[in-house]
Amino acid sequence: MNASAPAPWDRLSELIAARTGLHFPPERHADLQRAVVAAAPEFGFANDRACAEWLLSARLSSADLRTLATHLTIGETYFFRERPSFNAVANEVLPILIHRRRAGNKRLRIWSAACSTGEEAYSLAILVQQILPDWQEWNISILATDINPMFLRKAEAGIYGEWSFRESGPDFRQRYFTPAGERRYRIRADVRELVTFAELNLAQDGFPSVATDTNAMDLILCRNVLIYFTPAHTRKLIASMRHALVDDGWLIVAPSECSQALFTGFTPVNFPGSILYRKRGPNVSVPCSTDIPQVFKNDLAPSQPLGEPAVDALLSAVDPHTALLDTARAFYVGGRYGDAVTALRIGFEASAAARADTRLLSVYAHALANQGDLSAALEASERWIERDKLDAAAHYLNAMVLQEHGERTRSRGALQRAVHLQPEFTLAHFALGNCARAEARHAEAQKHFRNAARLLETLETDEPVPESEGLTVGRLREIITALTLGNDA
Repeated sequence: MNASAPAPWDRLSELIAARTGLHFPPERHADLQRAVVAAAPEFGFANDRACAEWLLSARLSSADLRTLATHLTIGETYFFRERPSFNAVANEVLPILIHRRRAGNKRLRIWSAACSTGEEAYSLAILVQQILPDWQEWNISILATDINPMFLRKAEAGIYGEWSFRESGPDFRQRYFTPAGERRYRIRADVRELVTFAELNLAQDGFPSVATDTNAMDLILCRNVLIYFTPAHTRKLIASMRHALVDDGWLIVAPSECSQALFTGFTPVNFPGSILYRKRGPNVSVPCSTDIPQVFKNDLAPSQPLGEPAVDALLSAVDPHTALLDTARAFYVGGRYGDAVTALRIGFEASAAARADTRLLSVYAHALANQGDLSAALEASERWIERDKLDAAAHYLNAMVLQEHGERTRSRGALQRAVHLQPEFTLAHFALGNCARAEARHAEAQKHFRNAARLLETLETDEPVPESEGLTVGRLREIITALTLGNDA
C-alpha cells in the first residue's frame, strides 16, 4: 500500500454505516481494514486498498454487502451467554407470559435479533421446553435473524463444537444434543424445529411486518448489537423493536447497552445481574403525520387514552369516516396499534356505516395483528372478507393470521384465494412458497418462489412491495434468490 496516500477508511466507514448501520469510527479502523483484507479475495482483489476503492466506487448490491458483512461481524457466542439475562427469562418473563396466555390463546412469539450462529435462539427454545411441559400444545414461534448468511448456515445446521458449551455442563449437552463427529454435537430435532432462521438487515429492512413475521413479539433479545451501531441507527432500531413488541412485551439488550436515555418508551425492570425493558402501554410516541385532525391533536396527549373529547371530535367532524381513517392510519404508522384499535372501535360503536367500511376494517385488522390480538385480528379479517370477498389483500392478511394461529391448511387456502383473485399478488406467491417449504414440498415451493421472482422483474428495486409494510422489491428478490439457490431444489 502506498503510505503517502491516505487509505479511504473514513469514507468506507460512512458507506458501511449508511448501508448496514455498523459503526466503525477512527478507533475501529484497524478492525475495518482487517475485514476488508479478509474480504478482498472474495471480491477478486489482491489487497485491501484496491478492494476498499472498489467498494466505494461500485454500486454495491445487497449480495455484496452480505459478503462484506461476513467479515465485519463477529460470531462470538455460546449457549446461555450472559446467564443472568436467561435466569430472568426463565424465572420471571416466561412464567408471566405463559400465565397470561394459558387461559386463552396459547402462543408465544420470541425474536432473537442478530442471532449469530444460533446458540441464543436454541437456548431460548430449550428454556421454553423446560418451563412449559405442554409446549407441544402451544403455538411457539422463535424467530432468529442475522445479516450474516454464513452465520445463518451454521445456525440452521445446528452443529457445535466444545467452545459453544463453555457455560454449560455435560448433562446439558447429553440431554439436548447428539454426537455429530469428533467433539461435535447436533441440536436435538424437536428443539431445532421450534426455531426459524431468516436473513434480516436491522438497519435497512423495515419491521414490524406481517410479511417477515417480525410483528407482535412477546420477547425480543437484541444483545451486543447496539454498541456496533451509529447513534441514529440505534435510536431507529430501538423504536422499531418497541413497535414490534406487544404491549407489556419485553426487550433484552446486553448489560453494557442499557441506557435510561435510549429506552424512554420502556419501563426498566431490575433482576439480579441484569436489567430488562418492558414496553409500556398505552403507547407514548406521538405520530408525526399531518393527517391527524387538529381536534385529535388537541384532545389526545401521548399518554392519555382516547376519551370523550376525542369521541365528540370524531362524531362532529364534517366527514367522520375520513377523520377516523386519517387518525387510525396515523396511529398505525406511528406504531400506536392500541390507539388505532381504540379509535376504530369508537367509530364502529357510533356508526353502522363505519363497521361496513373496508378501509377502516383493513387498518383495524392490521393493527390487531401487530398488537398481537390474533383472535380479534382473525375475526376482523373475516369481517373484511365478508364485506368484500374480492379483496385479495383481505385474504392475504387472513392467511398470515391463520398461519400465526398454526392453522397451515386454512392459511394455504386463503393464500390460494388471494392469488386467484389477484394473480400478480407477489407476497401471496412468496408466502405460498414458504408454506410449501415448511412442509418439505420443495418442488412446489420453488414454483411459487419463481412466480414471485417473475412478478418482481418489472418493479423498481427500491419500491416497497405491496402489503409488505416496508419490504423493498430488491430485498425480496435477494430473499427469493437465497431460497431458490439453497438445498431445497
